[in-house]
Amino acid sequence: MTAAPNTVRYFALIPAAGVGARMEAGSPKQYLPIAGKPMLRHALDAFLASPLIAHTYVVVSAEDGQIDAVVPEQGVTVLRCGGATRMETILNGLQALHGSINAHDQVLVHDAARPGLTPALIAKLIMEVGEHAAGGLLALPVVDTVKRAGPGSLSAQTVPRDGLWLAQTPQMFSYALLHRALSEAPDPQAITDDASAVEALGLAPRLVEGHPRNLKVTLPRDIHTAELYLAHS
Repeated sequence: MTAAPNTVRYFALIPAAGVGARMEAGSPKQYLPIAGKPMLRHALDAFLASPLIAHTYVVVSAEDGQIDAVVPEQGVTVLRCGGATRMETILNGLQALHGSINAHDQVLVHDAARPGLTPALIAKLIMEVGEHAAGGLLALPVVDTVKRAGPGSLSAQTVPRDGLWLAQTPQMFSYALLHRALSEAPDPQAITDDASAVEALGLAPRLVEGHPRNLKVTLPRDIHTAELYLAHS
């Protein structure tokens, strides 16, 4: 998978080594059926349908016994080097790809539990981030009034929503920048997404407005919402 030195390629990387404890399901949530197929397959299909993506990688744990039945025969490579945390899983995946991806190639990291991704959203992210050195991510501006809770779940403070965004994925950065940001993260517990690791370097990723359909399925009730969006794809 070689390319000319100055040619920028776009690769998808999906960490899928988690167990999804909050779903209270009998198997990792990325394999739960949504709209007729495993949740992870929806995300894979979005990248496979995008002509901008050179290849898609999914990172799972070494003992994962379900992934082979989910991935298609072509276009997706499974990396069995998942870690104990999402950040460790992504970093392990990047290290496994060392030498296969150029330093300036762009890596789009996407949550396996976001089945509502579309090729149009992928294209929007790539086009609007452009050559921004700090990369960028899909996100939604906050439109509801935000409250900070006090003791006993009582409203203690209204937080100004101006300038607040809800991060989504994919989050796109050059291979070199993402690897550096995750490797040098001073406090892994404070890294809640890839953009926060890049921000810790003093950089400011670009925010690209996403779509509510690209929600993250975290709780059982989220499945119904995701299926409503997928029904109108």
